[in-house]
Amino acid sequence: MAEREAIVSPDVAMPVKDIFPHAVKAAGLVFVSGSIGMDKDGSIVPGGIQERTHQVIQNFKNVLEAAGSSLDKIVKLNVFIADMNDFSAMNEAYKQHFKAPNLPCRTCVAVKTLPFNTDVEMECTALA
Repeated sequence: MAEREAIVSPDVAMPVKDIFPHAVKAAGLVFVSGSIGMDKDGSIVPGGIQERTHQVIQNFKNVLEAAGSSLDKIVKLNVFIADMNDFSAMNEAYKQHFKAPNLPCRTCVAVKTLPFNTDVEMECTALA
């Protein structure tokens, strides 16, 4: 069986304990669990989808650093939004963090409901 390591960052809230870690490091990759726009204290950040998108990406940064990786090593990113009308606004915040040549491949889908009734959730896979 392949080695795997659970990653938990002290700088990211863990809203649902004992169900999943922030990430799992295995086979030279870091699989980051879904993250919402929740700050370190467990509060949904105020504002709109742009503010929460920035928070999600900050959460990724913290988790990836705890795993010995970084944002520029993300190879696949999945975005879930509650309203496709927020697609452009989410992208405006997203583009501030990801630039060529290190753009990850990405999927974005609209979903009916997200945890804590927020408007954006993301998950990613990065190189370790």
